[in-house]
This record gives sequence, structure tokens and C-alpha cells, in this order.
Amino acid sequence: MQLAIGLYDGFTALDVIGPYQVFANHPGVDVVFCADRTGPIHDDVDHLRVQVDATFADVPAPDILLVGGGMITRRLAEERAPIVGWIEAAHPATTWTTSVCTGALLLGAAGLLDGEPATTHWCAYDQLAGYGAAVTEQRVVRTGKIVTGAGVSAGIDMALTLVGLMDGTDLAEAIQLGIEYDPQPPYDAGAPSKARPEIKGLVEAVVTQAEAAI
Repeated sequence: MQLAIGLYDGFTALDVIGPYQVFANHPGVDVVFCADRTGPIHDDVDHLRVQVDATFADVPAPDILLVGGGMITRRLAEERAPIVGWIEAAHPATTWTTSVCTGALLLGAAGLLDGEPATTHWCAYDQLAGYGAAVTEQRVVRTGKIVTGAGVSAGIDMALTLVGLMDGTDLAEAIQLGIEYDPQPPYDAGAPSKARPEIKGLVEAVVTQAEAAI
């Protein structure tokens, strides 16, 4: 089974590396990174490079399609960047089409979420709703063969959920134990409904500033 992780310059690293780590431990999944070109693709802080050896054209019909988010996804969605066209063309043949964080905006731009429940990073709820999605704060949302994960770290939850749907609880639990994924955060502020208003406002301001600088 092939998992194609679609990348673009400016992706958020954990959005895709979390799910990658889950599926790298899956004995039946072959993971391939792809983009609109081969070569190094940089993350949103320009520190990390992922070497991509396949273009979107090289993986036209993956079994599992996964796209992560980044500050630039809003623009990519509005401009219908090549990754949007790839999602649109590949989706009919996938077994699962998935996103993490604002990668959901790319699914929305591809016309996959109109009228469907979905989740994304909480700062992008309004943007996702603009594509017709019924936005929810749930950490992982499944609608048929589409599975969306909330912001950044939720990609691990999404991937483990998908393993459970594909192969059952035993393998999902074994992978979870193998990567020792046992979240015990030091602060209870990991969702907008839990965070103090001043913290939520601070994050919103940082995100708005970062998007404006792109």
C-alpha cells in the first residue's frame, strides 16, 4: 500500500513528520514524499529540508494521500497551487484521503469538503468554513474515506486512528507503544476551548503576522 505525502515549500514539519513516523512503523505501507518538483523542500521556518524524489505526476493514484499544513496553505488554496490539482485528480482512486492542520484547506480547495464535517488548526476554522466544510473542534474527524486532523500534533492522532481503521486496534496500539506516544502535557492549554483568552489572542496575533509576511 502506498502512502503519498504531498509537500510544498513552507510546510509545517510536525504536520507530516508525525504521521510519517507512525506509518514508517507500519509493515504494509510504502511511504513516498512528493511535490511539484524533485529536490529539497523546506519547512516553514526554513531550517529543515526534506529530499523529495517524486513529483505529483509520479504518484497519480496513491492508496493513501496525506497533506499537512503551513502558514502558506491559505495562499496555496486560493491560488489553486499544483498540490490542489494533485489532490483533486488523485482523490477518486484513493482508499483514504487525509489532512493535518491547515492541510484541510487544500482538501477544501480541491472541492472535497463541501457540506462535510472536518477539522483543522483552530486559527483556520473560518477559512475552512469558507470551502463549505462543517467545522468541528474534534481532534480527528472521519467522513467516509476522508480523515482530517486538527492542528500540528494532531497528525499523530490522525495517523494512529487511520491505522486502526485499516488494520485494527492491535497494530495501532503496537505502533503507539513503539513510538511511545503517551501525551501528558505540562499545561492544559492545547485547544482553543481550554486556553486562557490572553494566550489565545497572543497565538492569533502571531499567526496573523506570519501569514501577512508570506
